[in-house]
Amino acid sequence: MTTVSIPAGWPATEEEARAVQDELRERVVLDEPGPPPGSGHVTGVDVAYDDERDVVVAAAVVLDAATLEVVAESTAVGRISFPYVPGLLAFREIPTVLAALDALPCPPGLVVCDGYGLAHPRRFGLASHLGVLTGLPTIGVAKNPFTFTYDAPAPTRGSSAPLLAGDEEVGRALRTRDTVKPVFISVGHRVTLPNACAHTLALTPEYRLPETTRRADGLCRRALKEATGTGA
Repeated sequence: MTTVSIPAGWPATEEEARAVQDELRERVVLDEPGPPPGSGHVTGVDVAYDDERDVVVAAAVVLDAATLEVVAESTAVGRISFPYVPGLLAFREIPTVLAALDALPCPPGLVVCDGYGLAHPRRFGLASHLGVLTGLPTIGVAKNPFTFTYDAPAPTRGSSAPLLAGDEEVGRALRTRDTVKPVFISVGHRVTLPNACAHTLALTPEYRLPETTRRADGLCRRALKEATGTGA
């Protein structure tokens, strides 16, 4: 497990963090299709916190996109690098997520975040932030629609409906299982929204959430117990 320090010059206030978002948002690439679903590697990243102990752990799990078998995995642990502020959660997670990605022994390919990209109040969620900093294609697959609205998609797997901020489509509500609540897809960086949805369907052969998210979630929870000494 890699140990992470808070980077020098890391934003310490909401104003500083928003200024960073404003600067980096201009670098988001929206006109590249991204890798074809089912090809190369696809990597899930996730984090787990122990706020009382001031610990955050990130996990990165690389899957073979064709078979969904685990190719590689890594974890990183560090101090929580920013207070909890809705819309600025990436600043709590980015240093450890970057360290976990850096520790992988192979290229991650497409990165799937448990969260948001353009479906964010400032159009710059974790998936976009991570994509700009790494140059990797990224998407966000979230469990809830945040503050955005949508009409329920048809009940069959693969059905979708626009995720809307007023009249602006910021993502899609995508049904990954028949009659089960949809997940919420948004572009992060260097991937189109239709391709992001196609990747998500390829990653959900059995469950509502992508295999990337399920594997990364389990790994970071286990790593947090190890890091804090709270495991059995």
